[in-house]
Order: sequence, then C-alpha cells, then structure tokens
Amino acid sequence: MLARTDDFRSVERIAPISQPDMRNVVLFPEKIAGKYVRLDRPHTQIMPWSIWISYSHDLIHWGNSRVIIKPRQYHWDESKVGPGSPPVKTEQGWLHIFHGVFLTMSGAVYRLGVALHDLKDPSHVIGVADNWILQPEALWEITGYVPNVVFTCGTIPEEDSTLKIYWGGADSVICMGTANIEKLTGLCINSSRPSL
Repeated sequence: MLARTDDFRSVERIAPISQPDMRNVVLFPEKIAGKYVRLDRPHTQIMPWSIWISYSHDLIHWGNSRVIIKPRQYHWDESKVGPGSPPVKTEQGWLHIFHGVFLTMSGAVYRLGVALHDLKDPSHVIGVADNWILQPEALWEITGYVPNVVFTCGTIPEEDSTLKIYWGGADSVICMGTANIEKLTGLCINSSRPSL
C-alpha cells in the first residue's frame, strides 16, 4: 500500500502499488530519469524468488518490471533473495543491502548481502558481492521468534563514509552495526558474482 503522513500520527491510505503477494518493496530515495523506481520480490512458485525492478510516474501505476538479481545455486542465497533497505547513493553507484536465504535440515538461514546498481540505470547491476556481509551469530539472531535470521530494516549513510545498518535478529529484536561504504562497494566491484 501507498500511504501518506505529515506527522506519523494520522495516515492517509492512497492506493495499492503492487500485486497482493508482493514482498520486500523498497523505493529508491529519489527519482531516476524522471521516474520513481522500486525493488521488490514477487512471492511465487513459478520461478526462483528473485529481486525485480519496476518504474512509475506517480507511485501508483508500475511497469517495465523485470528480474535483476536471482538466487545463486549452491550458494549462501540459493533459496531466495529479496530487497532489504532502500538503496544508498554513492559515487560508485546505488548500494543496496539485500537478504538471501539458504535452506538447511534445521530450517532457513537468512543472511545479508550487498549489490551495486548503476546510478543512471539501476536495472544495470554493476556487481553483487559473492559472499554475505552478515549472518546470524549472536544469541538474539540464532534464537527467537524465527531463528537464524538477520533481515535488514534500514540504512543511514554518515558523513564519515560509514553506513549504519539496521537489521532484525530472529524476528525478535532490532540490531545496528556499521560498515565502511567504500569497502561494501569494493566487494561488489572486486569480489563479484553474476546477478542473473
């Protein structure tokens, strides 16, 4: 749903912006080439759960949708990938923290990865870091409502070139850590894997 608020006390619901079973919808923080851009993940059994990109002139009607990042077989995210927090603009491109899922005999493990999108054409993925950047390790990430989950909720770029990353631990607590933006973009450029 698209909603609007001026005070975070009252909310005006405007319109649905996706199909009923769309997951993990995030917007780029500014228009690109005059359009709003979003990343999402349709919940479907037809194809691997992948990250899609879509465009809109008004935030209500969306189109030109296509897959831009797929899970990688025999990899840490082989079951599914989905957008995380809204992408962050850097000199190298749009930095995007996403989640990936690996199924084990005792259940799913959710980890965080990082991708870099072209500034002018975010459908062009410059690189996806081959390895995850965060996995469940702390007690509050491996035990809780949904065990073995780190799921990004937001990011804040700081003036000192660090990125505050917020994530849910085991769907029970909110955590925060910092990372160097240049190191994250470097992983996407220097230790990359195919996005599709």
